[in-house]
Amino acid sequence: MTKAIMIQGAGSNVGKSMLVAGIARACVHRGLSVAPFKPQNMSNNAAVTADGGEIGRAQALQAMACGLEPLVDMNPVLLKPESEIGAQVIVQGKHFATMKARDYGSQKAKLLPPVLQSFARIGTGRDLVIIEGAGSPAEVNLRAGDIANMGFASAANVPVALIGDIDRGGVIAQLVGTHAVLALGDRALIRGFAINKFRGDPTLFADGMRIIADHTGWAQLGIIPWFHDAWKLPAEDVMDITSRKGGTTKIVVPRLNRIANFDDLDPLSATPGISIDIIEAGRALPGDADLIIIPGSKSTIADLAHFRAQGWDIDLAAHVRRGGHVLGICGGYQMLGTTIMDDDGIEGPASRVAGLGLLNVQTVMRPQKRLARSSATYLPTGDAVSGYEIHIGDTTGPDCDRAWLSLDGRGEGAASDDGRVLGCYLHGLFNADAFRAAFLSRLGVTVARHNYNAGVEDTLDALAQHLETHMDIDQLLGLAGPV
Repeated sequence: MTKAIMIQGAGSNVGKSMLVAGIARACVHRGLSVAPFKPQNMSNNAAVTADGGEIGRAQALQAMACGLEPLVDMNPVLLKPESEIGAQVIVQGKHFATMKARDYGSQKAKLLPPVLQSFARIGTGRDLVIIEGAGSPAEVNLRAGDIANMGFASAANVPVALIGDIDRGGVIAQLVGTHAVLALGDRALIRGFAINKFRGDPTLFADGMRIIADHTGWAQLGIIPWFHDAWKLPAEDVMDITSRKGGTTKIVVPRLNRIANFDDLDPLSATPGISIDIIEAGRALPGDADLIIIPGSKSTIADLAHFRAQGWDIDLAAHVRRGGHVLGICGGYQMLGTTIMDDDGIEGPASRVAGLGLLNVQTVMRPQKRLARSSATYLPTGDAVSGYEIHIGDTTGPDCDRAWLSLDGRGEGAASDDGRVLGCYLHGLFNADAFRAAFLSRLGVTVARHNYNAGVEDTLDALAQHLETHMDIDQLLGLAGPV
């Protein structure tokens, strides 16, 4: 019999995604067959699934924790913000519509049937499904038509464990306040609570736990100390992208407004000897960069305007004149060209804009999205690379004649005549250890070979042990209900 438990947060970014991954790995260690599920996610950091769709990056990590390939049913609704008020809506892995937030609010209840359909499929043959909520159920103004938190839990009759984030302060108010504002039926679905991101001596919060339990009647599931190796796991939320000092080789990354699929940075950040410097708006690109990476973007033309507004185009040109290296990935690749043409208004109003002009290529936006998991070869060394493509637009031009990847039998990418400016559409290529070492050697740097994927697996194991030590997993599993 399949059981399920839902992990919801008393606020955003309380650590739900990481906790679900850790609990899943702990349950796998116990011999259980586990699958992750998130009814609705909002993220521009997507993963391409084994069945040809896209889901949130966190669900791909959770699938890895479960020993599974990522599938579209693990995250049936994915919202990918394109502007301050609108987002692309992905349903069961495929583009469904592009909507403004107000329009989506009135339509989301219609997505509950496919969400429940995916939930039923993902649970088939499993011992346990661990479900992740989104945001907070305390946003009761969004309860009507909800499919992300209590709306889903109620429709699927799934018990809930609520997580509070003590690092932000006010955790008693977070949890007791959530209990106070919820409707009685929703309140009854919450069976237990835990405190996450605790620093210091957990026994000092014993009275706080008792106060929360007395006000809510919920079971105490534990006080979870800060997990210091969390940075070693792929980040999903753009707010989790941070600079990291790791060595003398400096890789600089401008934070774009609609940065997308930034998991390319995770293996670099984890490589000994490499420092990652994330540059916020208003700050110049530093002159001592060894490599500048322009990452993917959900809105290439708008982010190119943002790039120029910061003066980063001037900084980048100076970096190139000094002999610096540049890599553009996906949207960043498109920005490096001479022209971006969006005659059909796919990203916004129909337009043609000048690119940064560092590669002699042009991009034409197309309505069809390229979505594929791909294998490639790094042509200078013959090293194998695997990754994924997730983009709109075709890029062509003379510099494509200097393709530096062979991808599924075709040339991929472009290079300037001196080889210092590169672009490609393939995400995830730095996961390949041999390629990563060979690529970094172009910067004149020798780095110790580092097995990135093994490091992620080891960190998931350490996270599972961390939760076994500090969270009552037995009690949590006891709260799970049949589905």
